[in-house]
Amino acid sequence: MCGIVGYIGYEQAGPFLLEGLQTLEYRGYDSAGVCLNDGSELIVKKAKGKLKVLRELTNEGNDLKGTVGIGHTRWATHGEPSDVNAHPHLSESGRFAVVHNGIIENYQQLKDSLTAKGIEFRSKTDTEVIAQLIEYYYKGDLVDTIIKVLGRLDGSYALGVISQENPDEIIAVRKESPLIIGLGENENYLASDVTAILARTRTIYRLENDEIAILSRDGVKIINTDKDPVEKQTETVDWDVNAAKKGGYEHFMFKEIMEQPKAISDTIAPRIRDGRVVLDEIGLSAEELKKFNKINILACGSAYHVGVVAKYIFEKMLRIPVEADLASEFRYRDPIINDKTLTIVISQSGETADTKEAMKEAQRRGSHVISVVNVVGSAIAAESDDVIYTWAGPEIAVATTKAYSTQLAVIYLMALYFGDMLGTIVPDEYKALVNELEQLPEKIEAVLENKERIQYLASKFFNSRDVFFIGRNIDYALSLEGSLKLKEISYIHSEAYAAGELKHGTISLIEEGTPVIALATHEELIGKIVSNIEEVKTRGANVMCIACDTHKELEGIGETVFIPKVCDMLLPSLAVIPLQLFAYYVASLKGCDIDQPRNLAKSVTVE
Repeated sequence: MCGIVGYIGYEQAGPFLLEGLQTLEYRGYDSAGVCLNDGSELIVKKAKGKLKVLRELTNEGNDLKGTVGIGHTRWATHGEPSDVNAHPHLSESGRFAVVHNGIIENYQQLKDSLTAKGIEFRSKTDTEVIAQLIEYYYKGDLVDTIIKVLGRLDGSYALGVISQENPDEIIAVRKESPLIIGLGENENYLASDVTAILARTRTIYRLENDEIAILSRDGVKIINTDKDPVEKQTETVDWDVNAAKKGGYEHFMFKEIMEQPKAISDTIAPRIRDGRVVLDEIGLSAEELKKFNKINILACGSAYHVGVVAKYIFEKMLRIPVEADLASEFRYRDPIINDKTLTIVISQSGETADTKEAMKEAQRRGSHVISVVNVVGSAIAAESDDVIYTWAGPEIAVATTKAYSTQLAVIYLMALYFGDMLGTIVPDEYKALVNELEQLPEKIEAVLENKERIQYLASKFFNSRDVFFIGRNIDYALSLEGSLKLKEISYIHSEAYAAGELKHGTISLIEEGTPVIALATHEELIGKIVSNIEEVKTRGANVMCIACDTHKELEGIGETVFIPKVCDMLLPSLAVIPLQLFAYYVASLKGCDIDQPRNLAKSVTVE
């Protein structure tokens, strides 16, 4: 959520700042702004709404003079979306400007204290407190001042600061919220995400907690809060710059749906050698693995839905009890977890605040942590005992598709790898599963070729007020993700239910014309899900059914979409494709903002 970009060099900063903010739109925002030092004062332009408003206000940034500047896209937490509450925020005199990602938890106490001293606040944000504190404490050394201010802040933050007093510097600080420094020639960059600077440089530093970067035109100096120099290793970003562009597709979400065969292949192929799954990233021996008597999976949102799928797969294949926990709830239930619990943490960004804090709780209780993330060098990856990267490449649409699918692929790899180590998978079954896993990208391509069928069905359902998803076993786990996809980008109310629970209350909501999407892919439970479908049809439901092509008898049970038959473990990777496409086409027909749905953010870095 929120996005930061900064530039210091010899070019006019305005156009670059707006270009950088445009690449950060996918993170979710409700207002945007920039601040430039024009040589005599700090000039701020900001506006509620989409970035195009700010573009028009500033003539694409060309009306803004200055070669040093910071910009921000805001997702409101404290204070409603408005021009005034948008970042950057100035101190009372206008000498200091701040952009901020995160939350200052004690801002009200700080604000009350400053107000009592006669300082007037313009906004309702927590961020303005930082700018006002900098001015209040400033005695001639900006870095010393910022260090003093940091000592008063509770919460999470990534900060970019410019000032009239130091016109040739940008100060950047990070605590619990991602921030990177881009290195150029006679110019340097600040950003919350590499996509903002990818067109200019691929050489970056990733700031760690309590590190302070001082950016000038000639270089970058990094220190800690004791002002000791910090030696940093540069990182080269190898993403294709075109991966962060639409490439001719109308929306990033559709592009990323279509990229899933390649993304899954990139995740799987390097980790299968001579017919065996090899996870060099995991340092556990077979003896160490055997000591675990429970697996705990921690995640939020779609990543949590991957965890629910993983529960079914791991328990069946490894014969170890598995709990899939919402990370946002995990810390608050005094969990029973210790050094005999293996914790698997799943996060696309590797910066999800709830997940990161849940992971720390598990580690405090002695659990070994393996993380599954996409972003190399992210906080969760850095703090895990082991990390498996999904290698999905940049995912720009807020609603995840290929990140979800590559996380599933890692779960399959882990199930096979651990099953082999524990001896819970017989050799013939292991060989067959590895073979099917290698063929998975090709079968996903076959499902994608049927997208016109999904588009047609979306045209029949897009005016719905409520939609219900039902399934059993692994189909239920998948229905959770299908329901989330629909509601988050089309704004249609949808719910997912274990099909066997219909008769325990939910069926009272089914009436004439109610859309029900039924997943009927799990071989052992076809008869039971068919009975559930008949239950809702009897009460007037319009049914869309997703089934394997080996069950053609389901063709007349509703509007049926068939997927190729694979082993039960891999079914979610095929069945999720129609669900993603259905949500996409429904949202498109409704005219929704598909890539940037309202109120949502790509990376949730606050609790």
